[in-house]
Amino acid sequence: MEKKRVLYVMQEITPYLPETPMSKIGRFLPQKTQEGGKEIRTFMPRFGLINERRNQLHEVIRLSGMNLIIDDIDHPLIIKVASIQQARMQVYFIDNEDFFKRKFIFRDKNDKFFDDNDERTIFFSKGVLETVKKLGWAPDVVHCNGWYSGLIPIYLRTAYKNNPIFSNLKIVYSLYDDDFSEKFSKKFVGKMKSPGMEDKDLEVFSHTDYKTINKSAIDYSDAIIVGSENVKPEILEYAEKSGKPILEYTDSEDYHAAYNDFYDKIIGE
Repeated sequence: MEKKRVLYVMQEITPYLPETPMSKIGRFLPQKTQEGGKEIRTFMPRFGLINERRNQLHEVIRLSGMNLIIDDIDHPLIIKVASIQQARMQVYFIDNEDFFKRKFIFRDKNDKFFDDNDERTIFFSKGVLETVKKLGWAPDVVHCNGWYSGLIPIYLRTAYKNNPIFSNLKIVYSLYDDDFSEKFSKKFVGKMKSPGMEDKDLEVFSHTDYKTINKSAIDYSDAIIVGSENVKPEILEYAEKSGKPILEYTDSEDYHAAYNDFYDKIIGE
């Protein structure tokens, strides 16, 4: 029997970024899923505060070299990879000089939300999907974690839906307490639109904020996981009203077993 495949799209993974509840899930969930008999691929952004030398990141030349166009500007896509030896696990990093060189994640040293966070999340989302296409690796489950991966569900169900690599999969979206209060620029819809997307798909993004991204991710996912104890009540309520399968928050040490049972149930439906 063929191994089931899970694609992890992570906002944070320790030890590359400081340890948080989300970055610990990013580190241990893929490992436990792999040890449980599934195949995995794991992606995260190559934020500038990641120490490349210490973590032994290196560029994957055969995967790099593509350009992604956002707002009529070409942005070179660079793919790097590193290994977490004790987990026997590789992590792919989406990189670009303009978007990821700065030594911060979402805010500058004065705690100001970066003006181009909208373009950065578009670049990251498309970068992951284009790289998976290049790998020729068709996942059974795409598990998106954190708002930074929140555009992947809509892209998979619209712009990428006719690609055979993505034609037969389930999308799981994890909700966290990673909210921000800022709004994206009004040009966001134009920037994120891709061939295969209809205007009606994008109506929700006319005023884009944290809630918009999460609600869209819920709309286009097959199932939801509550990944934090303190998810915004409005978003939690929206997920519950969607009628989609929901895995409630658990702080149990073996949460990964519950996650994998949930994947199996979703794949079987």
